[in-house]
Amino acid sequence: MYAITGVTGKVGGEVARTLLAAGKPVRAILRDETKGPAWAALGCETTLASMEDKTSLIRAFTGAEAVFVMVPPLFDPEPGFPEARRLAAALSEALAAARPHKVVYLSTIGADAGEENLLSQHTLLEAALAKTGIPTTFLRPGWFMENAAWDVAPARETGILHSFLTPLDKAFPMVATRDVGRVAAALLQQGWQGNRVVELEGPQRVSPNDMAVTLAGALGRPVRAEALPHNQWEPLFRSQGARHPIPRIRMLDGFNEGWIEFRERGRYATKGTTSLDTAISSLVAASQGA
Repeated sequence: MYAITGVTGKVGGEVARTLLAAGKPVRAILRDETKGPAWAALGCETTLASMEDKTSLIRAFTGAEAVFVMVPPLFDPEPGFPEARRLAAALSEALAAARPHKVVYLSTIGADAGEENLLSQHTLLEAALAKTGIPTTFLRPGWFMENAAWDVAPARETGILHSFLTPLDKAFPMVATRDVGRVAAALLQQGWQGNRVVELEGPQRVSPNDMAVTLAGALGRPVRAEALPHNQWEPLFRSQGARHPIPRIRMLDGFNEGWIEFRERGRYATKGTTSLDTAISSLVAASQGA
């Protein structure tokens, strides 16, 4: 049995569907019971669990050959990352009690960064899971291509892609969520000992200028990338409701300054197969209700 968290999201859903297609038994771990019937109809066993509730997690993980763990993103954590620390405690204790044979944890590029930033939440979670004694793979993907979903409407309306990533011609490690899900499903079916890190990026690195050109092609109108000035980031994030924007700002600094990066610029990273064109075309189609 393969127990999958985050199954209603893009990555977790892809993990589950890939395993089902391979004829593997899947337990879909849900927080909302109303979403259970759809997964049951696909052939999944379903169970309810909260990521901070150790008891429900133990029940969800018990009897599993392998567990895929992903945590909800938190863009405005409290100082010291208490939310991540609570998750780390609940998950590590539940896994240690349930004792699945292996775990794949969806981490991130930058989990090994030396400077504190938004992604340091995954640093804490990796450290906790590494101590369970269960063979664990830390899957560290690059920047999700699907983050561009926020850019589709503004690009369509104004012809401008406002970018936090700079310089505009710098190519960054990006990957499509479908590739993340498929690679995670493949890793869950492997055997290994101890803990390991798997880095993952797309077939080619992507610059903001590349993103603008690709959006232009998908939208059928000119689009240009424009760097959002650094001094506007904090006011913007606060206007959007953030109370603690500095970790997010430091994460963006890490990408731009190069201290959030894969080993030897991705020399050892697994490469996905989904192109930027394919990912952006899907986002544009979804925005149009296609």
